[in-house]
Amino acid sequence: MMVRSAVLLLGLVVSCRAQFAPPTLNISLDEDPEVRWMPLTKVFDVDYLKKAAAEVIDSTVPKWVHHAVTPIVKALEKYVPQPYAGEIRGMASHLGGSISDVIILNFAYEISAFCTSIVAQDKNGHVYHGRNLDYPHPVLRNMTINVNFLKNGKVAYSGTSFAGYVGLWTGQSPNKFTVSGDQRGSEHWWNWWKNVVSAFLFRRSPVSWLVREILEEAENFQDAVMRLSKIPIITGVYYIVGGVRAGEGAVITRDRVGPADIWPLDPVNGGWYRVETNFDHWLPPPAWDHRRDAANKALNATGQDHINMETLYQVLSQFPVCNGGTIYTTIMSAAAPEKYNTLVRPQGCQPK
Repeated sequence: MMVRSAVLLLGLVVSCRAQFAPPTLNISLDEDPEVRWMPLTKVFDVDYLKKAAAEVIDSTVPKWVHHAVTPIVKALEKYVPQPYAGEIRGMASHLGGSISDVIILNFAYEISAFCTSIVAQDKNGHVYHGRNLDYPHPVLRNMTINVNFLKNGKVAYSGTSFAGYVGLWTGQSPNKFTVSGDQRGSEHWWNWWKNVVSAFLFRRSPVSWLVREILEEAENFQDAVMRLSKIPIITGVYYIVGGVRAGEGAVITRDRVGPADIWPLDPVNGGWYRVETNFDHWLPPPAWDHRRDAANKALNATGQDHINMETLYQVLSQFPVCNGGTIYTTIMSAAAPEKYNTLVRPQGCQPK
């Protein structure tokens, strides 16, 4: 675990560094939700986190949302399920902010997540899963964390997240499956915030909370795909899932109430990889977005004989698959959970 550093305190030096591993937190699920995120205060300067969070909120959240969440804050347990209600309350206490702002921060992280996820299988049936997470908030490079969620002292599941965020867009359940989430389409932010507010009334899950729930509860790849396909969520998303056996890989295209499409690996017929960005795979991407084509070209050049965690990282490092908005890259394989690796990209990637 990293101690406080000048980089985290000042946020100035990061841009001069090469890719670096984020700090790792161990969060015990056996502890009360209101205290389990206390390790944040040992890794980050609280004043810096408050300023960074305010920057994310101010650049993302319309002012009317502050008013709209007021009744939710007043009856937090009624609208927000456990353990998230307790964790949010605890975050506010640890960071010295308001519960309202912590709720808003969590949902600010839920929008504008433009990403690339790849699941691929080598000739020996090993499944690899990689993702770039792109956000329009450079400050998040200073707030990226790896989290080990512990039960009875052992790792129940792991993921990569941001300080102050209770959800997961990237994670693995060791020796069971890996999962990443990509935003679907480019829904206007004002509609998205309406979804957020109404979601509490309908008790639908935010997309990143469902990822965390499935990582904790699903028994295997098939169980994870079924739950990620069927459980109602607040907006459309792509869930990309990798397993531990040959053929265990799929892209799930989600509507709010169920699956619009499930696109599995099909290595027997040449489909040894699947690439998902932020647009339905059966439709051409927008003319301005070349990430899918670049990833497909790089994977084909690599070939199934040579795909592994290192070459998958190289694919995800090519511009514009990796771009100026890329915050971090994660490479993982559920069958080799000890090799889970996230690297923060201080300046994203630029064309050569």
